[in-house]
Amino acid sequence: MARLRHCLLALLLVPLFAVPHEAAAATNAFRGVNWADARDNYVDGWVIPTGLTAGDSYDSVRGKADGIITGFQQKLGANTVRLPINPQSVNSDWWGRYKGAADSALSHGMKVIFGYWEANKDGFVDDTNAWNTMWDKVTADYGGNANVYFEPMNEPFGYRLNDWVSLCSTWLSRHSNIPRGRVLISGTGYNDNVTGVGAASALNGTLLSLHFYGFWASDTTRSAWTANLSNRLGSYSSRTIIDEAGAPMTTGLDYSAGHQDGNNFTAYFAATTDLARSRQMGVVYWPGLRSGDTYSITRQSGSGLEVNNATGVAQLRWGWGL
Repeated sequence: MARLRHCLLALLLVPLFAVPHEAAAATNAFRGVNWADARDNYVDGWVIPTGLTAGDSYDSVRGKADGIITGFQQKLGANTVRLPINPQSVNSDWWGRYKGAADSALSHGMKVIFGYWEANKDGFVDDTNAWNTMWDKVTADYGGNANVYFEPMNEPFGYRLNDWVSLCSTWLSRHSNIPRGRVLISGTGYNDNVTGVGAASALNGTLLSLHFYGFWASDTTRSAWTANLSNRLGSYSSRTIIDEAGAPMTTGLDYSAGHQDGNNFTAYFAATTDLARSRQMGVVYWPGLRSGDTYSITRQSGSGLEVNNATGVAQLRWGWGL
């Protein structure tokens, strides 16, 4: 009888203590990459991701994107691509052609995240009227597609928390036809902390986006980087997608097990991907493709892609749960 009581007590305690706090996290459905402009996405003009040109027609964009998107899928295992937009791109004839990139991704079964980049690099929306016109157009064109997600602004470091929450609340009201679960609200600062936006009741139901980079500290141990990242997440891992994280992929670093502690970037990348895997969080690598960027995990090869660092790809896939 004593043994039976002990077993029953053990069974009762399992649900209380055996399941980690973040076991309900579900954003790991996002296994993504950023497809970025070689000039960076902070441009005062059209954003043109690497491999595309301003003279491309819709069909040309679509054809080029088919090869690149297929490369992201086959070389990496990605199922999500984050694409930059700005008013100059959307409120012009480039939008009708640039949509070929998103349409290619969607036709390949990928998720698409549209994110707004400003031009002035001051952390504020450049022109609110133009920004609204842009988002009205983008949501009108893609709001009905359940695989498209919307990020009102990338790295809103100019705003105080309350002002940023207010701006996002206004966006949500203006686009109330978009399910909140398809909106990514950037963390404060350089998307570097989601605890403030996570706690804002006005933003309930939205996803959160976090950025995290190895040049933000000089630690060389996974434990230090894990603590750093955990503090930025607080209790909001279950809603958060790390939609920018990356490390040098063209300098010969070895990201495999046994080579992680002892180097700033390998320790950072291991900690980031380990925590993402353990908390079932999505990661959108920066960048999947961007010419001239040492962080780019792929490079163009003919109409497709080649991997720049096989150990980096393996570690990213580990973080994705693959």
